[in-house]
Amino acid sequence: MSQTIQITSPGQFSDLLKSSRIVVTDFYADWCGPCKALAPIYEKLSASLSRPNQITFVKINTDTQKEIASNYAVTSIPTFIVFKQGNVVEKVGADAQKLQDVVRKQASEAEGGADGFASGSGSSDWRATEIPKGYKDVTNEVDVKGLDLMNANSEFGGVRTLFEDSKPSALAKGKAMVDKKDWVESDTDEQLMLFMPFQSTLKVHTLQITSLPPTSEDDQEVPMRPRTLKIYPNHPHIIGFEEADGIPATQTIILEANDWDSTGTATVALRFVKFQHVSSLVLFIVDADRQGDKVRIDRLRVIGDSGEKRDLGKLEKIEDH
Repeated sequence: MSQTIQITSPGQFSDLLKSSRIVVTDFYADWCGPCKALAPIYEKLSASLSRPNQITFVKINTDTQKEIASNYAVTSIPTFIVFKQGNVVEKVGADAQKLQDVVRKQASEAEGGADGFASGSGSSDWRATEIPKGYKDVTNEVDVKGLDLMNANSEFGGVRTLFEDSKPSALAKGKAMVDKKDWVESDTDEQLMLFMPFQSTLKVHTLQITSLPPTSEDDQEVPMRPRTLKIYPNHPHIIGFEEADGIPATQTIILEANDWDSTGTATVALRFVKFQHVSSLVLFIVDADRQGDKVRIDRLRVIGDSGEKRDLGKLEKIEDH
């Protein structure tokens, strides 16, 4: 018997993304020949792999649910999108073999727990802090091709490292952490300037910053956690350090020792009314804890709500609302 759910509204789909850990989505149309050809394969996957609140298969008619299709940039059909904890992790076109491989891989991880939900080693489950109710992880909306980072030491991870969903090596017990430098560290001083463009216009509610500096005995120049943060929304490009001195930040945050949890993560609540229509963020790390000369960031997560997809070829400044 088919377990597939027919989506009839954006609200129904949004609720499913929150209630089911994995949602496999078939974007189709009644008139589409390739959609009809792949439908039996999709139904077999749904019948054999569906699990309550774990793996849910849905169908979305792009003619009647144009808003959902637009939100996820579906421009051709059939398009199959796999969501994990509300985030897009796979996108497949009219390729039956790839569809089966991708879906079975996700199902295997979810059931086995080796790199899925049970252990948290390969997903965002490693964080101790929960996502605020009513919002979701929108880190997948970061346009990684447009990322920019100033004053980063090239001997450590690049800017994309910050947005990986994997558990930081510094938290992985029993593994060699020296060889895997999966974090960002400042270079000439304790300051970092990060530019994050987004694929959609977002409502940004919270930033979660993970910083896991080593103990002082490990290195003579130990990097510290960030202390003062300045945040600037809707700039079309990165801001220079000197330029930032003349631009008032939309929000300034000072992190204290008790803001960091057991996973080295600080939850930064934003003035939500100031971050309602955000196409990009500039995050300025002004200084480090304990007057350190270097600063370290392992991961960065963006929490809020996604809105209208924007043209990635044009990043225009949006005035504050």
